[in-house]
Amino acid sequence: MSIFYYIFSEATYAFFQKDNKKVTSQVQTNIQNTGTNTGSGDSKPESYGSEQSSNSNKPESYNPDDNPKDNNKPEEYNPDNSTVAANPSVDKPEEYKPESYGGDEPAKQPVKMESKDVKKTGKKQLITEKKQQDTIKKQDVSSLEAGRIASQSSESAGGDKTITFGNLFFPNDVINGKKRFIWQPVSEVPKFSLVPLAVGALKVTLIGLLIAAPIAILAAIFTTAFAPKWLREIMKPSIEILAGFPSVVIGFFCLITISSVIQSIFGTVYRLNSFVGGIGMALAVIPIIYTVTEDALAAIPKLYKEASLALGASRWQTTFRVILPAATPGVFAAIILGFGRAFGETMIALMATGNAALTSWDIFESVRTLSATIGAEMAEVDFHGVHYGILFLIGALLFIVTFSLNAIAEFWVRKKLLKKFQGL
Repeated sequence: MSIFYYIFSEATYAFFQKDNKKVTSQVQTNIQNTGTNTGSGDSKPESYGSEQSSNSNKPESYNPDDNPKDNNKPEEYNPDNSTVAANPSVDKPEEYKPESYGGDEPAKQPVKMESKDVKKTGKKQLITEKKQQDTIKKQDVSSLEAGRIASQSSESAGGDKTITFGNLFFPNDVINGKKRFIWQPVSEVPKFSLVPLAVGALKVTLIGLLIAAPIAILAAIFTTAFAPKWLREIMKPSIEILAGFPSVVIGFFCLITISSVIQSIFGTVYRLNSFVGGIGMALAVIPIIYTVTEDALAAIPKLYKEASLALGASRWQTTFRVILPAATPGVFAAIILGFGRAFGETMIALMATGNAALTSWDIFESVRTLSATIGAEMAEVDFHGVHYGILFLIGALLFIVTFSLNAIAEFWVRKKLLKKFQGL
């Protein structure tokens, strides 16, 4: 009951959205807080101004008028070095003066002034670049939060716009003048019709039962009525071992081997289709139908068999006209249990059916089942969104179907069988 309550409580998010407004307002508050923190005084850019007392942080500059004994002075090439050294008062030749592009204007501006101007210009550039970087960061944060708001308010991501039961079971699109059932949860206008998924699940399940039920029932009849004791002891455990095979192994076998064989025999367009998935379902269902049917046949009193043989009926006539009709409730219960097992199977349907939500009864077209939809899409939905709630609603439908079928097989059919043979 706790599992049942949890599934249905999560499915209500497809019809009622309560927390999205709170989430949106919280995100907007975060944007304002982020903008305030970005523009606060704590994130001032570093500056290299004249307030620093240490001369080691100043940029290097070259001044030919400084003390010639300065060791930090860069080397220079002077072909008349001896003359200048001997007569310091002699003016330097014109080739050592700063370049100027004026007509008659001499280049007498001191180098010190140039260094101060460069320092001020560099400081302004650093401040400007820092402001630009802060603005870009603020824009990036704002765009990120805006994207989160958009994803919360978008219907395709499970936003505020909810759905009704009519959107799930009635045609939701028109293509070429015909009404269609479309499952397309991720789009500008999401479509959540469950009809293609239900049709796909029923089609694969029925194909699996049509293949598995005759094989399993005939195998159970042979084991009970015709097989010798030594063969019965080998055959029954061998078939029951198939029930322990992981469904992913069966799905992989259908994906690699069965699909290629079916395509080469029938020339199908789609390599993975509902017929391949039905074969995989049959492999998974045969052990269940076989075991329940064999138990039902073995539960028939031996008096029925002995009385039939005493009247001159053959073994075949006794089996198919006396024992099998008497075990009909048990056989019916076995088929119901097999139907529930195939209807809720996930991995085989996910790997072998093609996963295309098509509303068609063609057995060689790809399909998408209810359980495969949950397995394929649950990891990509918005938490507590519309899509999230619909996937849980699908799980609730599967839970109801399988639980109902198992209850019918266990209580109603079993009770009827006991009344028929034990007078209870």
